[in-house]
Amino acid sequence: QVQLVESGGALVQPGGSLRLSCAASGRIFSINNMGWYRQAPGKQRELVATITRGGGTWYVDSVKGRFTISRDNAKNTMYLQMNSLKPEDTAVYYCNAAIQVVSGTWRNYWGQGTQVIVSS
Repeated sequence: QVQLVESGGALVQPGGSLRLSCAASGRIFSINNMGWYRQAPGKQRELVATITRGGGTWYVDSVKGRFTISRDNAKNTMYLQMNSLKPEDTAVYYCNAAIQVVSGTWRNYWGQGTQVIVSS
């Protein structure tokens, strides 16, 4: 059994900052690519940022220069530092990871989501 648990979502004023965390637990052998997605009310889920096991990163244009994705492989944890937040960043943020369990099987896992609200 593998679980991804996000934390760190909150209500924050425009211009503020938040740090999201995504912790993976269970019978994990290896974690490959990880990523953050978000889904705003009435919109499709969109990919926000990804990070490879080696630290290579990608960002959607709307968050470049404001968000930073990182990971701690020893702790099986991924982070999303969000600065200069805007109301349009309001969404439920989900983490996603490609995980190999100890039996050797690879699978894509999702967290349950954490709510970020940017409002004055």
